[in-house]
Amino acid sequence: MSKNKKIILAALLLAMQIILSRFLSIKTPIVTIGFSFVPTMLCAIWLGTKWTILVSVLADLIGATLFPFGSFFIGYTVTTAVAAAIYGVLLYQKEEKTYTNKQFIIRVIISSILVTIICNVGLNTLWLNITTGKAFMVLVASRIVKELIMIPIKIVVIIFLEKCLRKPFNKYLRGEND
Repeated sequence: MSKNKKIILAALLLAMQIILSRFLSIKTPIVTIGFSFVPTMLCAIWLGTKWTILVSVLADLIGATLFPFGSFFIGYTVTTAVAAAIYGVLLYQKEEKTYTNKQFIIRVIISSILVTIICNVGLNTLWLNITTGKAFMVLVASRIVKELIMIPIKIVVIIFLEKCLRKPFNKYLRGEND
């Protein structure tokens, strides 16, 4: 894929991530429910680790600057970068047939579980503990319930979207007919 196509795709995914995280999500002081994981995971699948980290961090910084939800805390940006790195390492398909559908499904499951444990339950709960002063274990308990519900949703949504978007992506973006 040409660099111009990568930049355009990254910009579209960046805009999509800001819209999904800032406007189309349900936010409470402890839990956020939304689909901002979709552009992150698609970016990881299509563009790789570096692009995914860049898009995710920019989306977090731009979103926090233009559409703040509470005060800015750099820890959440670190969490975003770590999640993007996990998705990028496990999901990137450099070429059309990098791995089979079964391997892809296993990678989606593993990456979703790792991001949930390390980032959503671990780091984000730590940041909430630091910023709100609430007890860590109380925060973890409420967040685990939400994450247990979201893991299968993430897996099904990404597998379905990737399968639906695979053909147009390979035709229009991986093809070298610039």
